[in-house]
Amino acid sequence: MSTLTLCFRLNGAEVTREIPTSAVLAELLREEFGCTGVKLACSRAVCGACTVLLDGVPVAACATFAFRAEGAEVTTIEGVAEEDPVRRAFAEHSAFQCGYCTPGMILLAKALLARNPAPTREEIAAWMSSGLCRCTGYQMILEAVEIAARAGASA
Repeated sequence: MSTLTLCFRLNGAEVTREIPTSAVLAELLREEFGCTGVKLACSRAVCGACTVLLDGVPVAACATFAFRAEGAEVTTIEGVAEEDPVRRAFAEHSAFQCGYCTPGMILLAKALLARNPAPTREEIAAWMSSGLCRCTGYQMILEAVEIAARAGASA
């Protein structure tokens, strides 16, 4: 098996691991670094439960080779402080039920607000559509993103 030494920043900390060249980012994050907020659901980059930010861009970690993280900043839900405006808006406004999709949804929202601090409801709905939620009907999720935007979550 061919391996490589992978160096990147994970939630603000420098990390290095020897990995197989075929390693998938979601499995690396969960198994090697304990980032269990990265959920493995569809394993086909369809549901968004495994969403992480790779240099601020949302990616499906289940379908991303780990070597893509070389030299990058990877952010998982474990790297988002509890007092973060997006995370707080999701919690305070019940933008989840079972919570399985919530880490990915929060990271999607953070990426959106970093790019567009004042999105319209339609822009939020379009952006968040890459995350699948089977419980909420999305209304509470859209409202939480709007509330976070008004709270200045992009700052």
